[in-house]
Amino acid sequence: MTSEGTPTPEAAPAGTPRPGGPGRLAGRTVSRIGYGAMQLQRLQDDRDAAVALLRRSVELGVDHVDTAHFYGNGFVNDVIREALRDEDEVLVVSKVGAVSDPGGPFPLRVAQRPEELRAGVEGNLASLGVEQISVVNLRRLDAGIAIPVPDDQVIDLDDQLAELTALRDEGKIGAIGLSSVTLDILHRALPAGIVCVQNAYSLVARDDEDILRLCRAAQIAWVPYFPLGGALPGLAKVTEEPAVLAAAQTAGCTPAQIGLAWLLHHDPNTLLIPGTADAAHLEANLAVGAIKLDKETLAALDAVPSRSPGVPHR
Repeated sequence: MTSEGTPTPEAAPAGTPRPGGPGRLAGRTVSRIGYGAMQLQRLQDDRDAAVALLRRSVELGVDHVDTAHFYGNGFVNDVIREALRDEDEVLVVSKVGAVSDPGGPFPLRVAQRPEELRAGVEGNLASLGVEQISVVNLRRLDAGIAIPVPDDQVIDLDDQLAELTALRDEGKIGAIGLSSVTLDILHRALPAGIVCVQNAYSLVARDDEDILRLCRAAQIAWVPYFPLGGALPGLAKVTEEPAVLAAAQTAGCTPAQIGLAWLLHHDPNTLLIPGTADAAHLEANLAVGAIKLDKETLAALDAVPSRSPGVPHR
């Protein structure tokens, strides 16, 4: 019990299987299926439900949570601060490169200048209530962008990495990741010690196979977002592919689960961060690690054509 007389939240029981099995991120072993916290924004009117959902993910073995201060303008990080305990040993990954802009034409605006990256890290530290963020992803503007980018926000990678490296040297961040980047940008960033890459990627959007191969070779975690496609109306959706529907029927699971399972099977370097605001959906996402895809099914899924026009900034 806590000092207020309420039950102390439970962490995952000893011996709880890792959802998806073990993976590696920033020198740590984590579950290959984590939790993307962005969807907690949908629970802003029910904070207790948001906290309970995050606690449930920990109980089910999640030890890798992806977030950002600009999710819900600090709300999501504040929920994480309340829900997670040191003894949970959850690796929290956040990101910088954008800020909330509730009154603007878009819910976010880009914030790429070095001083803005530093302010973003400071904002994350404050809202998470920590002295160090395990991993901070630099959300670049090189790929997957569908919002206007002012000229003063086109910033050289070296200037950005210099600021993030200084923050790492100061102990405010533990490691540096990248998001929405091209192969050339990743090559240039490698000397900074990149630990993960987050790009839009799914069964129906596989333009970044070359980046995935480099991540594998350099032992960098590959953490796809929009893992089921369909980021915008009219874009291909994994769950509508005939091969996916057939595989789901054979396996006795949902098409979404097949799409996530394919990502785990496609490359052992992949870590998933599916998000949801629903407890049943959370359990379905974490159950994906137990789905086995035979060679024939994988061949049919691999044959699905990739078609991936630009997607919005995330």
